[in-house]
Amino acid sequence: MAKVFKKTNGNGGLTLYLGKRDYVDNLSAVDKVDGVVKLDSTNFGDRKVFVQLACAFRYGSEDLDVIGLCFRKDIWIQHVQLYPEAQKPPLSAMHETLLKKAGEGAIPFSFEIPKNLPCSVSLQPGPDDKGKACGVDFEVKTYLAKDKCNPDEKIEKKDTARLIIRKIQYAPSQVGAGPKAELCKSFMMSDKPVHVEASLDKDLYFHGEAIPIKIKVNNESNKTVTKIKITVDQTTDIILYSADKYTKTVLNQEFAETVEANDTYENTLCVTPLLAENKEKRGLALDGRLKEEDTNLASTTMLRQGVEREVLGILVSYKMKINLMVAGGGLLGGLTASDVTVELPLMLMHPKPEEDVTL
Repeated sequence: MAKVFKKTNGNGGLTLYLGKRDYVDNLSAVDKVDGVVKLDSTNFGDRKVFVQLACAFRYGSEDLDVIGLCFRKDIWIQHVQLYPEAQKPPLSAMHETLLKKAGEGAIPFSFEIPKNLPCSVSLQPGPDDKGKACGVDFEVKTYLAKDKCNPDEKIEKKDTARLIIRKIQYAPSQVGAGPKAELCKSFMMSDKPVHVEASLDKDLYFHGEAIPIKIKVNNESNKTVTKIKITVDQTTDIILYSADKYTKTVLNQEFAETVEANDTYENTLCVTPLLAENKEKRGLALDGRLKEEDTNLASTTMLRQGVEREVLGILVSYKMKINLMVAGGGLLGGLTASDVTVELPLMLMHPKPEEDVTL
């Protein structure tokens, strides 16, 4: 195992161990969360030890909870008791490795993440925002309490150890055919139209990969195409608490390509949407972020059939626009200028690692 992640509570009686923090959802199943907790029961008293996995949606800062509002909504939560009567799972290879690492007094646990839960997504905070980012996160927490989940029992922070994990999706091994769009547009003061066709080689691209767009233009009009502008928009559909949709442009690039009247054009233009170009955009959806780790634009949400919308949390999608800027000619000049725009759906994801093995 390359790395073990661990967290100890303030009193030193609980140490949580995990072998990884990314758990893959391949649509048919999700990786199990296998871990162990090392116990030192000296100061437990009559309290029990539990471990829980929770998927929650955070839509505000914990600093504001003092006014009596809850800014965290649990989407799904499960508890397992570890002490004094442990509910031990069948041991996996991950368990065996972690038990050796933790040593004496360690107890294994296991959680199965339901397939219908959303993937980890965080919304990029603004420059002046403080606290944890809004979004969907997964948290493994071990804690001391008299009861498993009594809302009236106050659990001290020093009696808790927690680690954030991520539920992620990788691009499918087989990509589909690329989308294609075409449009024929007529103009005032012109007898004939401009015809534009745009297409992609495939329906899915990896984060950081250059995206080539094949563009064909047949300009039968008496106007001139002065440039081509390509934009990529990210749409974030926040379903859980307000059914809001936010669209933010993550790429806006202009190309000095001209197509004269009664001329044709055929070329391939490349663009690459990157988070590095969008660091200041508040509310932009990112793949779930672990502490002190950089991330990327959120991956496209891959949905399975029959999933209830109530548990989807945040859905992310992308759209590409190819815009021909058409100048007006003659005496009317700019008054007859117009655009010719076609749209293409776009999916952005990570490739599945060749070796996704931690042991």
